[in-house]
Amino acid sequence: MYNLVIKDLKLGVNPWFFVLPLIMGGLMLIPGWVYFIVPLYFCFITIPNMFGGFKSQNDLMFSTLMPVTKTDIVSSRIIVVVILELMHLLAAMVFSIFTFRLYPHLTYIFYPPHMGFWGLCFIMLAIFNILFISMYYKTAYKYGAATTASTTAAILFAGLAQWAGIQSPWVNDIFYGSGTDNTALQLSILIAGIIIFIAFTLIAYKIAVKRFLKVEIL
Repeated sequence: MYNLVIKDLKLGVNPWFFVLPLIMGGLMLIPGWVYFIVPLYFCFITIPNMFGGFKSQNDLMFSTLMPVTKTDIVSSRIIVVVILELMHLLAAMVFSIFTFRLYPHLTYIFYPPHMGFWGLCFIMLAIFNILFISMYYKTAYKYGAATTASTTAAILFAGLAQWAGIQSPWVNDIFYGSGTDNTALQLSILIAGIIIFIAFTLIAYKIAVKRFLKVEIL
């Protein structure tokens, strides 16, 4: 499986997608922007282009010719996806530190990038993963419908979460008000988001393996 991951990182994934997190992370420096969009660029750009590249390279057929199992093929591809997701989130988190320093007195309409916000981003990508991965491995070839459904779900979650932050006094206080100074609360939301991300991705992995084992590769 390790060799499959290295194969994808060196041969399957365009080097541009390792630079993209830094470029997209720079959007965190825009004052008061809709910061949910920054990790969503992974769904908008990286996934469709990366899996389109795998399809054009006939990567599935090449992988099955190697002395590996179908389970290894699924595992390695999910690891690559998670690595790129984490790159997007970590780059954005680093830039958000500078955002607070550059605009210390900014009044936010949309979520400020505190730790709790990043917990929501992990949940958003968890929803994306469980839909995209499980749908894609019905065929391990067709990625269009899976990309559309998972990206739409991620956008809906971001929209509903943002709406709650504006409309609900309780949620507003957590992400805009006194809750932002409560380090334990913010850290708890972040940890909860990470746990949900891990759990959903593992569930997606199990569904994907079960479905991929039924796929006949000609």
